[in-house]
Amino acid sequence: MDQKVILVGNPNVGKSVIFGYLTGRYVTVSNYPGTTVEITKGKAKYNGSADEVIDTPGVNSLLPFSEDEVVTRNILLNEKPRLVVQVADAKNLRRALFLSVQLAEMGVPFVLNLNMMDEARSRGVQLDRKKLAEILGVAVVETIAINQRGLNHLVDEICNHNQASKLTIAYPQEIEGAVAEIGKYLQEPIAAKRALALMILCGDDSLRDWLIENLDHESLHRIEAIRQKLQAQIIESVNAVINQRRMQKAESIYRAVYKVEQSRHHKISDFLSRISMHPVWGPLVLLAVLYAMYEFVGVFGAGTLVGWFEEVLFGEWIIPVAEKLFAFLAPLPLLHEMLVGEYGLITMALSYAIAIVLPVVATFFLAFGILEDTGYLPRLAVIVNRFFKIFGLNGKAVLPMVLGLGCDTMATLTTRILETRKERIIVTLLLALGVPCSAQLGVILGLLGGLSFSALFIWSGCVLGVLMLVGYLASKILPGETSDFLLELPPIRRPSLGNIVVKTLARVEWYLKEAVPLFFLGTFVLFVLAKTGGLAALERWSSPFVRGFLGLPEQTAQTFLIGFLRRDYGAAGLFDLAQQGLLSPKQIVVSLVTITLFVPCIANFFVIIKERGWKTGMAITLFIVPFAFLVGGLLNWIL
Repeated sequence: MDQKVILVGNPNVGKSVIFGYLTGRYVTVSNYPGTTVEITKGKAKYNGSADEVIDTPGVNSLLPFSEDEVVTRNILLNEKPRLVVQVADAKNLRRALFLSVQLAEMGVPFVLNLNMMDEARSRGVQLDRKKLAEILGVAVVETIAINQRGLNHLVDEICNHNQASKLTIAYPQEIEGAVAEIGKYLQEPIAAKRALALMILCGDDSLRDWLIENLDHESLHRIEAIRQKLQAQIIESVNAVINQRRMQKAESIYRAVYKVEQSRHHKISDFLSRISMHPVWGPLVLLAVLYAMYEFVGVFGAGTLVGWFEEVLFGEWIIPVAEKLFAFLAPLPLLHEMLVGEYGLITMALSYAIAIVLPVVATFFLAFGILEDTGYLPRLAVIVNRFFKIFGLNGKAVLPMVLGLGCDTMATLTTRILETRKERIIVTLLLALGVPCSAQLGVILGLLGGLSFSALFIWSGCVLGVLMLVGYLASKILPGETSDFLLELPPIRRPSLGNIVVKTLARVEWYLKEAVPLFFLGTFVLFVLAKTGGLAALERWSSPFVRGFLGLPEQTAQTFLIGFLRRDYGAAGLFDLAQQGLLSPKQIVVSLVTITLFVPCIANFFVIIKERGWKTGMAITLFIVPFAFLVGGLLNWIL
């Protein structure tokens, strides 16, 4: 049976980089049983080891306040790890030590990995690593993970270390007595009896299911009686007393090993951090960032690269070669047309997926990776926090919203970072309604770029206005509470080119594996509809509505149909109609507004159902379809 090595740490400490180094590319991602929280597992690639490495969600405490923290705590209780590797941000040691003392109380063998040492040193941080290791009684390893510095030493400690910390915390006599009493009912083979007893005394409701599975009814009853008796003896909350002692212990260790020379602070980084969140300069920095992304993604990606891919790579090479290659299929007209005809798998599906969409996806993911690595995205959340309050949200919502500009499917998955169900539903609705993915956005910007600035202004004004209106109404109608805005700000960093390239390639690989097959599926469905007369029937059926209410030619009906298979696919169809001269400037604007607000793609639709459930997923879809056409019709009437 494989032994388990579990990575634990606060959010944004570089666990994923450490995990990638330990496991390579052969990993599996799955939801932890009974939750929507994803965990990543992989086989260790070091020294021929048979270890299974598990990357847990980032946590600040093992006394859970979120689903992520419940999952991490349960993994530590259930998986019986050979070793825990606590990854810490070296410059934020105080926060890491609060987690270290809890791991010590759990009695699990662990290694403390002080990561991001370069950033700590640039801020004048001096750490006494040997003294810290002596106090905790575990190995302490310094690393700079993104540059792979110190990782060999970390691997050596992982292979050879199996020592639990000897650190202890003394609680008031009443609590110690209650811990001892509860310990009598936590029979072997239950590990971490002291830590479990403390969690129970803190009133951790998330432990209820675990306790029911592992203890009999009589034991549960007696344990609850002990907890209530203790709370009656102590004026303060037991939870507050226990956490206060833990924080005092972490603070005493911190003061013993951590010093800062103020004169060595990184002045440029601090200056950039301040202006990026300044009430005046912050929005200007945001506009500059958005303009740079527009130039790189909208102009270079959707213009220059798409033009070369379409006109040269496909126009002069791939499509002519494919037509010659499959010329022998001419006696089989149906098969020939399915491959290289008007709705051919090569001439249409492959062309759209690679020539139109891939350059935009790649440039967006590259730009997004730079924003991630520099630490700008959390600061963007601070800048827009007040704006998002209009929707009953906070600044954290900007992270999935911005990610939605890359892919709404992935962005819907990241709504898990939002703390309440109401917030997750509102952001999911707004993503599905009016946040165009990078591929669709690139095609839209390409179309609008050939018109005037007023066309871009009308399109963006309509979409943003609809998002604000729907978000505001949803915040008033949907039941539930919103959460407070608490967000850790990582330092402004110089991005690592290698790290950005790796992340971009991984995301492009995701696009090629998960999204491109849907282009072929969509094209095949379109081909079948065209051959069976279904497409013509759909156009006839929708003609009065599309022509009369939206003021668009009949052919646009098919673009809305394939837009459900892929949002960008529908936009690419409009692009093709515009190139053929079948759409006037007014019709281009109306059609783009309508298709931007149209139903999410089929992949996002299924993810919405997976994340929010059938009822909520269907309700979102049934609202969006008529609403998108209503807005398009009103815009046509106004123009």
